[in-house]
Amino acid sequence: MQAVEITTPGAPEVLKMGQRERPVPGAGELLIRVSASGVNRPDVLQRTGNYPVPPGASDIPGLEVAGVIVEGDAAALAAEGLHLGDSVCALVAGGGYAEYCVAPVAQCLPVPKGWTELEAAGLPETFFTVWSNVFERGQLQPGETLLVQGGSSGIGVTAIQLAKARGAQVIVTVGSADKAQACLALGADHAIDYKSQDFVAEVARLTGGRGVDVILDMVAGPYVAREIDCLAEDGRLVIIAVQGGAKAEINAGKVLRRRLTVTGSTLRPRPLAFKAAIARSLRHLVWPLIESGQIKPVIHQVFPAAQAAQAHALMESNQHIGKLLLDWAPA
Repeated sequence: MQAVEITTPGAPEVLKMGQRERPVPGAGELLIRVSASGVNRPDVLQRTGNYPVPPGASDIPGLEVAGVIVEGDAAALAAEGLHLGDSVCALVAGGGYAEYCVAPVAQCLPVPKGWTELEAAGLPETFFTVWSNVFERGQLQPGETLLVQGGSSGIGVTAIQLAKARGAQVIVTVGSADKAQACLALGADHAIDYKSQDFVAEVARLTGGRGVDVILDMVAGPYVAREIDCLAEDGRLVIIAVQGGAKAEINAGKVLRRRLTVTGSTLRPRPLAFKAAIARSLRHLVWPLIESGQIKPVIHQVFPAAQAAQAHALMESNQHIGKLLLDWAPA
């Protein structure tokens, strides 16, 4: 099969199309003939040598795919109500940038009714991440307010739509007027341009000084101390990336006095049972929202798989709004 390989750690140009043996599914696994692969920030980090591959995972980048089941563990498929020939999307620990990809059956979900396989390829990584962090760790409730740092990212557009569909208010930070308009069009209640506005002051103004209940943070570093100032009493700060730096200095007294929670997580190295539980929650609680049209695909650009380097370059430019995808359809 064809697969996009990281020939050496470095710039986007190190991504090259190569030949690999077609993988063979084992117990509890299935094989997907891939129609499309999602491009995500961890792929960029892996390419630059800053995100080690978990033990046992493929060294081929790519954490989400969609396509057709062509082989699989019959008992595991039956347990999940899946069959050979079904269109599915899947969260994987690696191997997504390829014509065929092995996935745990329990981490697969049917392509939502009304969606194409191409559109569904952009679902798993962001929806697993947002559900796990905003709703399970962050415990966002209807009527509460969520602040999303980076509202126009793939994670951001997912968090906006999912939080709004479940009855929360949403404030986002963005880096341009175009991104602000895109987030507002998706349902965000307010968009703050962090380049021209102080997000701490704006959150205070927009919430009447109360603050927000949950913050989804992909920046960390110096943002953490400022985010603590944005939280309401009993507020929860959930960190999922450290694009602004891994170290932060905070006022622990504010955490104590206002009963704040500062937490975080990574998804890729978590065990199968953990991810399978998220998949079940998504299928029962989120897939109906998607199939009803309350949540829509937000795709910035689709690249032929051979142009993975261009997709990575665009992601690093931070000029995109929503998802970037690789299309494995024959040229």
